[in-house]
Amino acid sequence: MVRAWLPSVAFLSRSVEIQTPVVPVKPPQYRLYKLPQSDVYTLTIAAASPSKIQVFVSKSTQTVGEFAEQSGAIAVINAGFFDPVNQKSTSYITIDGTLMADPRQNERLTQNPKLQPYLNQIFNRTEFQRYQCGQSVRYAIRARRSSGGLSPSLNPMPSACQLVDAVGGGPRLLPTLTASDEGFVDAATGRDAIAINQPNARSAVGITHDGSIIFVMAAQKPDAPKTSGLSLAQLADFMKEQGTVQAMNLDGGSSSALVYQGNAYYGKVNENGNPIKRPVKSVLMVTN
Repeated sequence: MVRAWLPSVAFLSRSVEIQTPVVPVKPPQYRLYKLPQSDVYTLTIAAASPSKIQVFVSKSTQTVGEFAEQSGAIAVINAGFFDPVNQKSTSYITIDGTLMADPRQNERLTQNPKLQPYLNQIFNRTEFQRYQCGQSVRYAIRARRSSGGLSPSLNPMPSACQLVDAVGGGPRLLPTLTASDEGFVDAATGRDAIAINQPNARSAVGITHDGSIIFVMAAQKPDAPKTSGLSLAQLADFMKEQGTVQAMNLDGGSSSALVYQGNAYYGKVNENGNPIKRPVKSVLMVTN
């Protein structure tokens, strides 16, 4: 090994200014993975990016493309669950620290006798959350509260931080799939609210090992509308391969959609192979 000797700064007659090199921030990284059973679209937002991931909700419903057009956002992905009949959210939604949607106020959810045994789990499903921690922003994927179902202690709230935005989804995909804990499936009754083991259009959000945020939208193949897409286990495996360590399923199926730089990609196709552009209640947006 060759060593180069450098004179001590103490012996230099003039001052030396040491500059730290500026590391450029990567723009969002868009990729398309053409798998045998699904076309999977991903968008990764670097941890050091100045962009924010924010939650938006519509008074009624609108397509993900319409959310993007009205906001001018860099990217938009569909988010929480909702009832298409009354257009009320079945997921908690918090924006700027204010609870904007409360599933406990959705009578078609709370008064449904088939869902009564699962309400405690439904009200405690996983959320994607944004926190303000002093001058920095942090993101987390965690259960909403501690009573019943999941325990937030598995992924505690960041200390000295204030919750800004949150949107419920579920189930958690990584590090483990929690479909039963969150009331999506029940082996005893055969309940399977989102066909977790069947191929379908899916959407998800995750946090990678380096703190980056990843959006994932798995689309069906136009020539195989009934047999293409991903199961939740396949979606989780795919995200793990991308370096994701925490992940949450979003409202998939016909709601699955991603917009990036004005280009809209819809996940579900009809029997003729044409994309279904379903209006949704809430979205996650990448904004400057």
